[in-house]
Amino acid sequence: MSGNVLVLGATSAIARGTAAAFAARGDNLYLASRDLEELKRIAADLHVRYGVKVHYGLFDAEATATHAAFFQSVIMEMHELSGVVLAFGLLGDQQAARDFNVAEKIIASNFTGAVSILSHCANHFEPLKRGFIIGISSVAGDRGRQSNYVYGAAKGALSLYLQGLRNRLFASGVRVVTIKPGFVDTAMTFGLPGLFLVASPQEIGQKIVQTLNKSADVVYLPGFWRYIMLIIKHIPEPIFKRMKM
Repeated sequence: MSGNVLVLGATSAIARGTAAAFAARGDNLYLASRDLEELKRIAADLHVRYGVKVHYGLFDAEATATHAAFFQSVIMEMHELSGVVLAFGLLGDQQAARDFNVAEKIIASNFTGAVSILSHCANHFEPLKRGFIIGISSVAGDRGRQSNYVYGAAKGALSLYLQGLRNRLFASGVRVVTIKPGFVDTAMTFGLPGLFLVASPQEIGQKIVQTLNKSADVVYLPGFWRYIMLIIKHIPEPIFKRMKM
């Protein structure tokens, strides 16, 4: 069943794949990010390929004071929303993140900004007793590792926030799904050492949309990452702290 979907962070590779998958099933879209020129190109492409209505607008995850007005503008333009996909984030550099100013930006982009805009989304859907929120977290949030623990901490906090939001909104019939991708072929991961079993953003986007037809609340993509992270989470701390991960 088609509807209207807001995609936050719509210029990211995973968001593009997800937006295309929603458009392919007939959903109209509102694409939001900080790059209006790129949004314009993506919107035109999706409209031509799938024949759906595609709106777009400026959204800055870190500018939390603007989020209320932004969300209201989306509602005014779309009239109603079926759901929201939160797909923005910043990996950053762990070495640079030893400087708190850098770490703070990573946290703001991946967690603080997400809590801000999702508060508005949740408050909108709850009295309507319908809708869905899909939050893209990461397997990096399952256990702190020296290679990306600031990013992982922010994503871990996002996963916990989504879990609490899911608990809050369940009685209202609002679906909250946490997506935990593993390695995906994106600009954010390009050139990073140690990547394996890298998935395409198109494949991930299709899987994200398919989760709405299933009952799972937390989805690892691709699915085998659930088992990889299960092993990693159960490595005893005396051993784990000696590992280079």
